[in-house]
Amino acid sequence: MKPTRSPGPVVSPGRRLSPLLPAWKRPLAVVAHPDDETFGLGAILSQMAVAGARVHILCYTHGEASTLNENHTDLLRQREHELRQASAALGVAGITLLDYGDGRLAAQPPGELADRVTAVAAQQHPDGLLAFDDTGITGHPDHQAATAAAVRAGTALTLPVLAWALPANIARVLRAETGQPFAGQPPGALDFQIPVNRACQRQAAWFHASQISPGAVVWRRLDLQDDTEHLRWLLPPAGTA
Repeated sequence: MKPTRSPGPVVSPGRRLSPLLPAWKRPLAVVAHPDDETFGLGAILSQMAVAGARVHILCYTHGEASTLNENHTDLLRQREHELRQASAALGVAGITLLDYGDGRLAAQPPGELADRVTAVAAQQHPDGLLAFDDTGITGHPDHQAATAAAVRAGTALTLPVLAWALPANIARVLRAETGQPFAGQPPGALDFQIPVNRACQRQAAWFHASQISPGAVVWRRLDLQDDTEHLRWLLPPAGTA
């Protein structure tokens, strides 16, 4: 199928989307798999790091059940290595990698997954949590479980939770071109429209050698997003309307 041109920026009638990220000093990103931190949150994490934030990543699985294995390697070990290399390229300060089974997060007790966020937060003292949108972006149950854990922990800790989201028009193009169940948000559900520099994200993506190729869907998605990321509050800061 011939690629569709970029659908252009999202405009929210009567509502101004913030162009500025929260000035968090110690954000904690909660993700399911190695590469989520880069393919999804990479531009945001690198921008926060450049601004002086000490970014920490909590990743629940080693990503060993991926159906991709571009370099025919032992994914259990290789994807941890890739996570650490890519995170360094993004400017991330630290990583907590857990041993939950890839593809099985949704079967874990929600309270247990949230407790792991709380435990890392007790060590890292974050001022906010970052996660995927509650759609899971591609509907992946692991993504949704990781985000639900972040929201549950954020509620208990009184920490805001900010989600990386796709605008509905971009998700629509990706569904049409790839057949994958990308899920987006309408303009009224988005809170941020952030200008980004994707240089670090694109560099970091190549460190996920087992998961990336010149024809990978992530490149098309980044082209459609251009130099803009969209985010939404799952738990807004206290006092936010």
